[in-house]
Amino acid sequence: MNRLLPLGLILLMASAHAASPESPPDDPYLWLEDVGGDRQLAWVRERNEKSTRMLASGTVFSSLEGRILSILDSKERIPAVTKIGDRFYNFWRDAANPKGVWRRTTLDEYRTPQPVWETVLDIDALAKAEDENWVWHGATVLEPDDRRCLVSLSRGGADADVVREFDLDSKAFVDGGFALPEAKSRVAWRTADSLFVATDFGPGSLTSSGYPRSVREWMRGTPLVAADMIFEGRPDDMSVAAFRDLTPGFERDFISRQITFWTNELFLRRDGQLLKIAKPDDANASVHREWLLIELRTPWTVGATTHPAGALLAADFEAFLKGDRTLHVLFEPTDRTSLVAWAGTRHHILVSTLDNVRSRMAVLTFNEGTWHREPLAGVPEFGTGSVTAVDEMDSDDYWLVTSSPLEPSTLSLGSASAAERAPEKLKQTPAFFRAEGLTVEQHEAVSKDGTPIPYFQIGPASLPSDGSTPTLLYGYGGFEIPLVPGYNPVSGVAWLEKGHAYVIANIRGGGEFGPRWHQAALKENRHRAYEDFVAVAEDLVRRGITSPRRLGIMGGSNGGLLMGNMLTMRPDLFGAIVCQVPLLDMRRFNKLLAGASWMGEYGDPDKPEEWTFIRGFSPYHNVARDRDYPPILITTSTRDDRVHPGHARKMTARLEEYGKPVLSYENIEGGHGGAADNRQKAFMDALGWTFLDRELTD
Repeated sequence: MNRLLPLGLILLMASAHAASPESPPDDPYLWLEDVGGDRQLAWVRERNEKSTRMLASGTVFSSLEGRILSILDSKERIPAVTKIGDRFYNFWRDAANPKGVWRRTTLDEYRTPQPVWETVLDIDALAKAEDENWVWHGATVLEPDDRRCLVSLSRGGADADVVREFDLDSKAFVDGGFALPEAKSRVAWRTADSLFVATDFGPGSLTSSGYPRSVREWMRGTPLVAADMIFEGRPDDMSVAAFRDLTPGFERDFISRQITFWTNELFLRRDGQLLKIAKPDDANASVHREWLLIELRTPWTVGATTHPAGALLAADFEAFLKGDRTLHVLFEPTDRTSLVAWAGTRHHILVSTLDNVRSRMAVLTFNEGTWHREPLAGVPEFGTGSVTAVDEMDSDDYWLVTSSPLEPSTLSLGSASAAERAPEKLKQTPAFFRAEGLTVEQHEAVSKDGTPIPYFQIGPASLPSDGSTPTLLYGYGGFEIPLVPGYNPVSGVAWLEKGHAYVIANIRGGGEFGPRWHQAALKENRHRAYEDFVAVAEDLVRRGITSPRRLGIMGGSNGGLLMGNMLTMRPDLFGAIVCQVPLLDMRRFNKLLAGASWMGEYGDPDKPEEWTFIRGFSPYHNVARDRDYPPILITTSTRDDRVHPGHARKMTARLEEYGKPVLSYENIEGGHGGAADNRQKAFMDALGWTFLDRELTD
């Protein structure tokens, strides 16, 4: 994996809090934004009890919940591993370890059907000993020593976590070692005795988005408050962070300033000076050994050459710093291809792309002044694949994970130095649902402006053309995140086994066709994402696959905003809606938790000219008392400190006020993922699928 992750994507995954704004006078449900108030939680529990009574009280629900839990807890799942030193580490949850264990084994042992694992850290035992509901948030290892790491633990699944230094040899937290209190910190090793820390240092230390505004270097044995300031961003920036490239021979310090979600600056810190990397602000830059890699989001003209948006470029890092603008094109998009990711091995670059929303892989090798490309085989025609380096410092080996909607995930081990050789198949997930008679098809709908919108249909090979098939349409359409068709055993057991159809819509706003596909639905053009989703739904009806009475939809987070807009824009087109951890009040989204950081995606509702178009896709403001709506289930989490649970609460209250068919369930734990462990996830999943089955079938 590229060592310097784009900070905007990091922040999408782990967001921060922001202060409450002035209260609008016309919002009667503003009081529901108090996340932990007694009155508010009593309101939540009352609705939880109703939803549980209506959806989770029968044997059909308990059977489905049990089957989903058996999948999530299955010992036959592939244990994904990370190489640290000479051993391979895995974090694992199952029925015996609901909070999970961090464990390790050797490669030879990992190759066996039933590896013997050594427990490194038992989160269940730790939670019991400390009387905390710890949720594992990962570990950052000090390379190349591979002995000390920084373990991150969250209370109840929130994005905020505590950080503690841990010794992998003694398998214990370091007495008097580095430790950070609960916050949404960005922490990185600089040396064995110093860290880069971006965290909440008190009043004035956060940006208006609620993220760390300053980076400091913290020396071992000194108090955090004494850490030296090395960089401070502006109050209206999104965030800042610092990283150190620990590759032997290429040790370098970097500072990243995230200006908005989609713009950033990268600085090399050398000899006490900050050297700005000369790239477009909306491009992401990373390093791998001697190479600087730049991913473009808009066209960039260098000399006589204009490189298109979506291209991946490489330059000799030191030569680039001195002004040499020799750029090697590692990937150049077409209308139907896009870059997904790249990963560096010791001597190669692995590039993952999408070709008409189908995964493709290539190995790139620099030789005699030119990059040479070889395809990487083994990815299914309709499916997805991901490739990562086993150890980018010392090895050319890679992990390849592939799957398709009807083919369980497979993990293979290959070498980028022998791209022509099929990788060694190590593990495969069993078939968790019956796929006989099912097929995967790719279709296209035509959106309102004439743009073709691809979608994948998974279901029986032969369907009646009378619109009678219960169908679930899933969508997201935001933040340049593509939806690709992979193996989803939960939808398999809950939906496909019943002869129903499952559809994935590749609407604009996502990343299926690169930056242009995403940018086509930004801000004032947001309506295009919703028009695309409607076009897919209408195409399913036109083709006779389903009918509005039988058509359900589901989406979460930004996809929850999509669901809210489908409710208010086209209530006639759908029979049921599952809306998960959603944004719904777009008048106040920028004042709730991390919402201000997403104004680059949606716009600024405090600017009258932008609120004019934002109001058009603010479901909370567009519900009408005199209009009929399909049944909707809205779910969220009290511990979601990314998208405020007030969105879901307030929308539920408004729909109840208007007498509309709405159920809601708020998990008291779980964070933005909605669940803190497998049992909670099984319950939440079963709730949604039971609701859809109840509303869309006779």
